[in-house]
Amino acid sequence: QVQLVESGGGLVQTGGSLRLSCVASGRTFSAMGWFRQAPGKEREVVAAINWSVGSTYYADSVKGRFTISGNNAKNTVYLQMNSLEPEDTALYYCAAATYVRLSYCWSGPYDYWGQGTQVTVSS
Repeated sequence: QVQLVESGGGLVQTGGSLRLSCVASGRTFSAMGWFRQAPGKEREVVAAINWSVGSTYYADSVKGRFTISGNNAKNTVYLQMNSLEPEDTALYYCAAATYVRLSYCWSGPYDYWGQGTQVTVSS
């Protein structure tokens, strides 16, 4: 059975940092990513890593502030978030894709999801 377990969310002030972690078990994956959903908004991709081609993707809103990293063999992925802003407040989800056919930069290929971890940035 596949499980994704996230950790690391919390409350931080503007300009602060948080590091999210996700461990996946049950199988290996081609890509893993972080998504977020704020109240009243659609879920959006934050950052993703494609193990198969060795590439990473970042949403424009987090470029230069967030860094995704991980270990393919251990099915772990991290999201280091620096210079956090109130607009980053959301429920953050870890996701894993068994197979990526075209793009890994959207939710389509991701077939497994974690429960989410809340990130709140106070102004």
